[in-house]
Amino acid sequence: MAQSYAFRHQPWKGLYLTYQLIVSVCVRFPLWVLFNLPSSWRPLPTWSLKRAIMVNVVRRFMETTAQTGNFLPVPNHLSIGSGRNVNGVWVAAANHLVTGELKQWADIAGVSCVRIPGYWYQKKGASIKPTAPAQAGEKIFCAFHGGAYIKLSAHPKDPTAAIARGLLQRVDNINRLFSLEYRLAVSKPFKPAHPFPTQLLDALSGYNYLVNTLGFAPENIIVVGDSAGANLAHALVRYLTDYHGSSEVDVPAPPGGLILLSPWADLGKSHEILPNGAAQKAVPTDYIGSRYGDHEYAKDAFTGPHGRGAAEINPYISPASLHPSLQVNFTKFPRTFIIGGGAEIIIDSIRTLKERMVRDLGEGNGVREGEGKVRYLEAPDAVHDYLIFTWHEPERTQALKAINEWVNAS
Repeated sequence: MAQSYAFRHQPWKGLYLTYQLIVSVCVRFPLWVLFNLPSSWRPLPTWSLKRAIMVNVVRRFMETTAQTGNFLPVPNHLSIGSGRNVNGVWVAAANHLVTGELKQWADIAGVSCVRIPGYWYQKKGASIKPTAPAQAGEKIFCAFHGGAYIKLSAHPKDPTAAIARGLLQRVDNINRLFSLEYRLAVSKPFKPAHPFPTQLLDALSGYNYLVNTLGFAPENIIVVGDSAGANLAHALVRYLTDYHGSSEVDVPAPPGGLILLSPWADLGKSHEILPNGAAQKAVPTDYIGSRYGDHEYAKDAFTGPHGRGAAEINPYISPASLHPSLQVNFTKFPRTFIIGGGAEIIIDSIRTLKERMVRDLGEGNGVREGEGKVRYLEAPDAVHDYLIFTWHEPERTQALKAINEWVNAS
């Protein structure tokens, strides 16, 4: 595997980007078109020519940034990013809500809650001010962006903002979405920073802001995350279900719903080594998982001082791990909607997560009861985190419509 961020310094970064641009425009793109013209030559014959090419473009972009880092500055937790219609706010640290294992993990990592930004998204035409206190009975989305815990942003100009806009456009009766700018993990060759549970501490601060500052009733909050953001959404809900009602701290009640979009549910190796598993079979059909990517760097950055072993057995990190020492239970979780793509490399772990949630939420009442509390949608030919991509149709629109039906069925 190529070393991550090998061309992060100038002038090598500029030279590498120039080389990649020239080769992609003059060589790769024509070849992508040529070799995908016959539908039978495409990674999946059901794909359109446009999709086949776009997946190649996204894959190449991710492989390049894994060597150079971001092309342009990206908003982060240190300041509120500027821009048109950017409704950024500062979220106060919630150290008073940290207890139990979370406090132990935070002490090991040397991290604590800090003030961080968050961004409000508003439905077009809505009259309520984005940052206003909760209205009576108002439902809201609390969102966490993807990016393997090492990249991307909650800022409205980020690519993952397409999910927020899609939800507000398609979901009736929800006019606002709050997206938290959690701290990103960093590993060598940079100075290591912000390992687990940094992001969970930030998520807790964001949830506390909605409940105890703006007055949203927990049952009216729907926590949503995509990819690593879905991993974080799950971890937040697990902490709330584990410690709400604790005699030590006044942890808020869990949310009324949870939406996991292509959740990164196993950061360990258990699903990657499955014989004939998607981790190998789906490499040609997904844009993540390339040997030139930075997913291994992401695992090192996120687990930090806890070590890679934590990714095998910690239910907050890998709730779908197949490691025999993992102890995980979902009996206290709220109703959940899980979405996956049949062409993504982590679909095996997503299916494992779904099966465990159905089993536990139906405990005592059978699988049918569990399936009633866990909605699962798998688009057979969809790539990882496909709700980001406006060109990924009709699956994207179908998923958003299904989410609308699920939200309003509660």
